[in-house]
Amino acid sequence: MRQQRFHGRHEGRGQRCEAPGCDEPGEFRAPGNHGSSFDGPGHWRWFCLPHVREFNAGYDWFEGMSAEEILQAQSPIAGWARETRAFRADANGGMPRWADFDDPLDAIGARANDIRRGATSRQAQQMHQTRFSPREQQALGVMGLDPQADRAGLRRRYSELVRRYHPDRNGGDRAHEAKLQRVVEAYNLLKGAAAFA
Repeated sequence: MRQQRFHGRHEGRGQRCEAPGCDEPGEFRAPGNHGSSFDGPGHWRWFCLPHVREFNAGYDWFEGMSAEEILQAQSPIAGWARETRAFRADANGGMPRWADFDDPLDAIGARANDIRRGATSRQAQQMHQTRFSPREQQALGVMGLDPQADRAGLRRRYSELVRRYHPDRNGGDRAHEAKLQRVVEAYNLLKGAAAFA
């Protein structure tokens, strides 16, 4: 097995470097440009070695985050504050307890009904998601809205985010300008969505 000189090189993918005017193979990936979130980059961009170095030199993962959000992200326990399913109060997932039934077949029937209800709620959620195009679903993510949102909820959320990220509300600080721009673009896309017609 041949040792790679540079960690992270992806050879033989057949992609070109995405830097303007560069014809070199794109062997190194970088975070995508459609608005990375706290969950990481949305998709990968591909560059040659000199251009990925240039990209990395100017990349700021904390761009657009407040000082409080940066401290939270840097915390050694970041992400552990969320309650896992196994330790929630409804940890058994609504499954019936055998002790609640005289006949075991009644317990099995109750569980089957719970499963059926869960399947129909998942189908309803999928139906709501399909009313938006993939771009509109990304815009919903930028706005922090779920697919069940209505036009009034979209306007309220837009107003809230503009107030939060506008430089006039942050003492002239332009650190949130990129986030504000993504919010405005997402709102402009969503307000014309067929789902909100």
